[in-house]
Amino acid sequence: MGYLPLDDADRRAMLEVVGAASADDLFSSVPPSLLDPPLELPRALGEQELVEELTRLAARNRPLGEVDAFLGAGVYRRFIPAIVRATVARPEFYTAYTPYQAEASQGTLQTIFEFQSMICALTALDVANASMYDGATAAAEALLMAVAHTGRSRVAVSDGVHPEVRRVVDTYARARGVAVDRVELAAGLTDPAAAASRLTSDHAALLVAQPGFLGTLEELPALAAAAHAAGALAIAHVDPIACAALAPPGEAGFDIAVGDGQPLGIPPSFGGPHVGFMAARQALVRRLPGRLVGMTRDHSGRRAFTLTLQTREQHIRREQATSNICTNHALMALAATVYMAHMGAAGMRRVAEVSARRAHHLAAGLAGLDGVELALPDTPFLWEFAVRLPGDAAVLAARMREVGIVAGLPLGTVDEHLSDQLLVCCTETTSPAAVERYVAVAHELVPTLRGARVA
Repeated sequence: MGYLPLDDADRRAMLEVVGAASADDLFSSVPPSLLDPPLELPRALGEQELVEELTRLAARNRPLGEVDAFLGAGVYRRFIPAIVRATVARPEFYTAYTPYQAEASQGTLQTIFEFQSMICALTALDVANASMYDGATAAAEALLMAVAHTGRSRVAVSDGVHPEVRRVVDTYARARGVAVDRVELAAGLTDPAAAASRLTSDHAALLVAQPGFLGTLEELPALAAAAHAAGALAIAHVDPIACAALAPPGEAGFDIAVGDGQPLGIPPSFGGPHVGFMAARQALVRRLPGRLVGMTRDHSGRRAFTLTLQTREQHIRREQATSNICTNHALMALAATVYMAHMGAAGMRRVAEVSARRAHHLAAGLAGLDGVELALPDTPFLWEFAVRLPGDAAVLAARMREVGIVAGLPLGTVDEHLSDQLLVCCTETTSPAAVERYVAVAHELVPTLRGARVA
């Protein structure tokens, strides 16, 4: 027999408090087409027919390993050592992929502690939490953390931050009554002077990305100084592989670093599941959202791990919770931990160097083609760059896909004013032969772009 905790009187009282006449009013902001969409479902299938149909549909997918992939834009194809897959497939980890209190064994707690420690080393910051859902929500949580810490009501976000991250930030901020101000780019970079002029005594934080969405490399120390001059926190959304090759955000003066750990041994997987990370200075430890694992000693003096500073909504009054994140992406964080432990700092630096070298080789080859130029020729980049074409970049991408090359992201999908630009990425999985083939095919196709449009 089911238990229904609310009776009609309870429901009426709750609706009266929130000012709604009925439960339907609670969903008035949702379009009716989403609440009750028309469903045109095919006839029901038997088990054998269903398996055959699903197999047919799955066969339409083309794994990135079967094509020459130059697509990045926040999700990257990187080599995953076998030890990563073998570890995360173990049932003691796999079956408790987001462990709650009863499942948080010493083994699980230790893997989380190691993840936190490695993120601290990678970002050169003092403390990291047990992981977030992804890089976008980590950025939003970091900004709300800065609002809570400073008591201010505005934040500033560079246009160099990934557009999808900015959309998530806007959603979080709107729900919390926080104003978000843009900091526009100059030559693809966040100008420290422009950031300083934008920031006021009402701003809690400045959020920038390293590398930026277009692959560009920011001047982090100057941006951190601009934020601090206004009394705001400096927050960097960073690529973890880039942190192994560049000055980490902590050394550059940043207070908080966030990012997506997908490049650390996690496949693209159609966009998820991935894992977010967050690290901060010690002074902010009690503001960290989500879980934090600490190391202590048990009654016998043995090393032990435990959840600590649990200011999550399950543990204290909701109005005092640091966030409503209820758990952490433990399985994905484990994959990242095993990857970092296996590769080491030198191995991750080598991955970054190879990726950058191949990207610069490809950029030079494309810039040598008639009608093609780098969109930001004087701006340094790492392994991702934008090229300007003599026509619609989506046309080139579609035609190159026909010959097994995923050419990159047509930037017209992000901003219609950039329809002639293509964002191209190389990683250590991009072979020199693939780079040469890309240039050769582009040499044949680029002259056909003028005046062409996607059908």
